[in-house]
Amino acid sequence: MSEMNELINDINKLRKNLEALISEKDGDLLDPDVLAASKMLNAVINEYNKIVKEKIRKSHRDEEI
Repeated sequence: MSEMNELINDINKLRKNLEALISEKDGDLLDPDVLAASKMLNAVINEYNKIVKEKIRKSHRDEEI
């Protein structure tokens, strides 16, 4: 599986986990468990976005050649 696909799978799992935690904590978005899960999801989304930007830059450089 490609790194991008793995990240997408991780994002989906972390998102579902976050949604379950929010429900479990009765919508308390400031609960420490919810905040930790949210930060983890954000980190993976940031990694995904970094890779996408790198691929776009590489694609543009390849077009210039």
